[in-house]
Amino acid sequence: MEDILASIKKVIAEEKELRSTTAPVARTQEDVLPEDSESGDDVLELDEPLAPPADLGPPLLGESAAGHTREALEQLTTVASTIPAAPSINPLEEMLREMLRPVLKQWLDEHLPRIVDEHVKREISRITGRPL
Repeated sequence: MEDILASIKKVIAEEKELRSTTAPVARTQEDVLPEDSESGDDVLELDEPLAPPADLGPPLLGESAAGHTREALEQLTTVASTIPAAPSINPLEEMLREMLRPVLKQWLDEHLPRIVDEHVKREISRITGRPL
């Protein structure tokens, strides 16, 4: 165990010595970042097209069909924007809650006092060390 610690200390000491004696390395041409270069020839401007536009031929859809389709989609957008937001609670879930509420209330009224009494007695006996 001591040998391992001694070797670790030795490696750390050697590494510190190397860091303190080594001079910073000068930057080479490979290390120069693109921002450092002064020539702007290699920069691609975003307003320049990447490739010439392709000839797609005549349109596949006639103007009247395209206009009709555009009108139908605009109508759908208008109707969709006027529909009220969906309720945050699922109607089926709400109905089940209303149906289960009386049943749950009855069960709690019958059983909760007994459950609480048992747990309180158990906790008192645990704290005091005496059975009740």
